[in-house]
Amino acid sequence: MKVFQILEFNQFNTGSVHQMFQAASGLRERGHEVTVISRPDPILAAKCREHGVEFAGLPLRHQFDIRSMLALRRLVRAKRPDVIHVHKGIAHALALAATARDPVGAFVVNRGVSFPLDVWNRGKYRTKRVDRVVTVCQQIKDVIVSSGRLPAGKVEVVYAGTDVALFDPDRWDARAFRREKNIADDRFLIAQVGVRDWKGWKELIDSVSDIAPSYPNVHLALIGCRNDEEKNEVLAYAGNLPVSAFEYRTDMPNVFASCDLVVDASWAGTGITGTIREAMSMRKPVIASDAGGNRELVSSGDVGWLIPMKDRAALTNALREVMDDPARREMVARRAREHVVNGFSKELRITRLESLYRMIVESKR
Repeated sequence: MKVFQILEFNQFNTGSVHQMFQAASGLRERGHEVTVISRPDPILAAKCREHGVEFAGLPLRHQFDIRSMLALRRLVRAKRPDVIHVHKGIAHALALAATARDPVGAFVVNRGVSFPLDVWNRGKYRTKRVDRVVTVCQQIKDVIVSSGRLPAGKVEVVYAGTDVALFDPDRWDARAFRREKNIADDRFLIAQVGVRDWKGWKELIDSVSDIAPSYPNVHLALIGCRNDEEKNEVLAYAGNLPVSAFEYRTDMPNVFASCDLVVDASWAGTGITGTIREAMSMRKPVIASDAGGNRELVSSGDVGWLIPMKDRAALTNALREVMDDPARREMVARRAREHVVNGFSKELRITRLESLYRMIVESKR
């Protein structure tokens, strides 16, 4: 098949770009002709070349960007894709406009956030020209079916996938990140990725402040600060607590290899937290808030700790449980990797997308 993957974001500091590129490169590995269309970026373009994926850079400035729409229309007419898969709102609007006179075999829309549809974007999902909406978890499907008044059969759940061969603890040095950041081996290192307010990093610091007097070896690393302003905000909030604020990283398997526990305390917006899935694949115990579809990943106490959102006592108690019971911690971590390998892998996701594309294209023929 000829497949377009379209996303206005082009930086690998967002989950949507990772998942889009994972689909593009994975489909290319299986012999499909794939083109990534995004805003011009040398890193994304280079990664596409490395994986044999074509790259087309368009401005994609906003939903009414006529120049980008016309350029996209020319690409559609030149390449005649069987599938267009869009991953965010600007890509969605412009691709609909560009194919108004040139319908494709399958028009698929990704939805990776749990915010309800509203009067401003509902029509883009309800139109008959959208063949399927792919959500990254059942919870998001339920939200958009209800808020968008969509037929349930139009929405498919395809879980985001982790490259379990890359996120394999046996491949990584368990002390490399600690050495880089001068974190002693005897520290119990807790990590969370993301410092936007709704990621719950302040709530996590609050709970660390609760346990710090009883666990003097605890150390919290908040990862993903985009600039010094965000680092300073984190450190100011933490005060004298054992908290570090680190830059965005592209080597998350290396980072997680050094961690004793990975947490995500999000309270809005999330689908299934990718860093929790990746940490589980790295055989690490995890604590995740019951936000978005996290309960579909952390589906039982055998694979992790699931806590209510914004519940300081629950988060504090979960931290204590993980730290107090090494035997359970190790058992849960081992089962967590098996859980991801069997249900949330990259290969399983690519297979499901490939099957969905074929089904839509063949049904139209």
